[in-house]
Amino acid sequence: MYSFFAMMARMKYIERWSLMRNSRSENISEHSLEVAMLAHGLAIISNERCGGDLDVNQIALMALYHDANEIITGDMPTPVKYFDEDIKDAYKRVENVASHTMINKLPDYMQKYYRPLFLPEEGAEGGSAWRIVKAADKLSALIKCLEELRSGNQEFATARETIEKGLREMDMPEVDLFMEEFLPAYNLTLDELQGEKSGGR
Repeated sequence: MYSFFAMMARMKYIERWSLMRNSRSENISEHSLEVAMLAHGLAIISNERCGGDLDVNQIALMALYHDANEIITGDMPTPVKYFDEDIKDAYKRVENVASHTMINKLPDYMQKYYRPLFLPEEGAEGGSAWRIVKAADKLSALIKCLEELRSGNQEFATARETIEKGLREMDMPEVDLFMEEFLPAYNLTLDELQGEKSGGR
């Protein structure tokens, strides 16, 4: 009996932003889906507009599983995780142990397919692919901030500024293109997104 997929099903019980007042809660299952879609899109932009040569489907899978070890560790709030280098390094070791624990819940013949998804250092495309995933993770966080601010929750105002600054500092042209061409649409209403002037459904 192997428990990998039963464990994965528990992603929906782990909530993010635990130190913040949320107008709508977000779990790591829905977050991971959004990050996978964003990473896939960023990889396509990289290939088509920035001269990249990335495996877009592999990157989408890497993003889909990027937080899966939090099934074991829980979601550590960012201010705690990055408080200082000692805590940051210790948490990386905890994440590594959690990732190996998850992989070991699979039969041997499946593990080789999941190792590159759970362990960044074993990814076939190395740092460039994981940079895309990390950028998509930050974009997802920024989108969450925009959604909360639109609902009138100012709790996320500082987080929005910090995350947007971090994205700019990544100095990734595909990220800049996404923020210029796609991010503004997150401020539109449903009718505006559909190109409608009235509210018929």
